[in-house]
Amino acid sequence: MSESAAPIQLPVIDISNPNDPAVGKAMLDAAAKYGFLYVNSKGTDFTVGDIEKAFGLSRKFFASPTEEKATCTIEPNNRGWSGMHVETLDPENQRTGDFKEAMNFGEFKDGKAQQPLPPSLAPHESEIKDFSSLCIKTCDRILNLLALGLEIDHDFFTSRHDPQKGDSGSILRYLYYPSIFSPATSSYKHDKDVRAGAHSDYGSVTLLFQRPGQPGLEILTPEETWAPVPVQPANTQNEDDNSAFPFPPILVNIGDLLSYWTDGLLRSTVHRVVFPLSEQRSPNPQDRYSIAYFCHPLDKTELVPVPSKVVAAYREQRKGEDVKVGFGGGAGYLAPGKRPLTAHEHLMSRLSATYGF
Repeated sequence: MSESAAPIQLPVIDISNPNDPAVGKAMLDAAAKYGFLYVNSKGTDFTVGDIEKAFGLSRKFFASPTEEKATCTIEPNNRGWSGMHVETLDPENQRTGDFKEAMNFGEFKDGKAQQPLPPSLAPHESEIKDFSSLCIKTCDRILNLLALGLEIDHDFFTSRHDPQKGDSGSILRYLYYPSIFSPATSSYKHDKDVRAGAHSDYGSVTLLFQRPGQPGLEILTPEETWAPVPVQPANTQNEDDNSAFPFPPILVNIGDLLSYWTDGLLRSTVHRVVFPLSEQRSPNPQDRYSIAYFCHPLDKTELVPVPSKVVAAYREQRKGEDVKVGFGGGAGYLAPGKRPLTAHEHLMSRLSATYGF
């Protein structure tokens, strides 16, 4: 693998006040320019204990016997465990499936998971549900701020993501990427393979929780080069109050649906996970653990442009150009005379390509 470009410097945004128009504008600018940004963990309802506990459960699950994990193998509804090489995020270009394992949790109803849980996690159902609830609250703040930035009703997005109104494809996901020296990666070819193939996310907003010293995420820049995304962004390591929350900021990225909703104004940026050269050369490489929350609108939501003057001005500016959205290309179904795609239809089409369901 060739040397990557210099690490990309993304803004860190404080979302503690979800009704501040200035913050909404800053978030909109970052979402339009990069498709990625950080939010300060201290500006959310997460505590150190919440994040520590979630990573502890993740490690416990992935360390459990394969036969136990297999009791909840992933289903077409995108819930359950996917083992090494099961998921192929870039099927057109990958030699083999992703070098990772994942465990997906769907929505909780009345405090209960709507799927089988393996023995290692069944006693912790309420803790997993609580973490998922905190993710929903954080996504609501982000969606509210983006609505402010777009100058539309503040609840335009949140009302279409309200779990009390119906089902959605939202997923909490534990992720485990074995280190470069793990037996699980013995077939890895550095010039051909990646830990997670190039893709854009399928939903509205993604939250990504990472651990210090476990890099690997890269994004595709407008110049078509791969740029590493630091786990800990510059100028945040030495904050005076950093000891009060010793975790990296939460990384946020825009998914396909927000890009569709805004005619491509918000970028659904293609990204992947690799073995950084620093890890390939390290005598003591670490496994990579991360936790993602994929926020999706209600299944029945139609993907039509939002009634925003900001989006209208962007559309006029790009008149005649094809809409480019994420990994899937143009949003052809927005053409006159075509029925709008629903959120559920879009998700099912992407899952079919990824897993071969």
